[in-house]
Amino acid sequence: MSLKEYHKKRDFDATGEPEGEAAPDGGEGSLFVVQEHAARRHHFDFRLEHDGVLVSFAVPKNVPLEPGEKRLAVRTDDHPLAYAEFEGTIPEGEYGAGEVVLWDRGSYELVEWNDEEKIEVVLHGNRLEGKYALVRFRKAGKNDWLLLKAKEG
Repeated sequence: MSLKEYHKKRDFDATGEPEGEAAPDGGEGSLFVVQEHAARRHHFDFRLEHDGVLVSFAVPKNVPLEPGEKRLAVRTDDHPLAYAEFEGTIPEGEYGAGEVVLWDRGSYELVEWNDEEKIEVVLHGNRLEGKYALVRFRKAGKNDWLLLKAKEG
């Protein structure tokens, strides 16, 4: 995915969301962010910095907090890195209308990144700590993954 879809769906004068571009060097940072999004369907946006953008997943029932828990995570459009700072209200009638609140933020250590099968990271946030994995859930749908809190040890 690229930022093309992100840009196409938004009127930046109306939403206040950052327009942003991918990092010019495709830099490989280690930022993660979780934003609570009170949109038409309440969910949490789980985002990992990768290849100069925030690779994004919508998680309908919050991120798992206990080892062994898993949640559906639907791959959404990439977002610009500046979105990691965004909080505010997206107005009615605009894509993603509703309140966006920063829920957690921190860094991650990359364990594995395979766009087709599995992404595994160790999170170091204010609320989230430890190993998490995103595993492709092909039986559910083309953009569906499972977000798992891994058991320690």
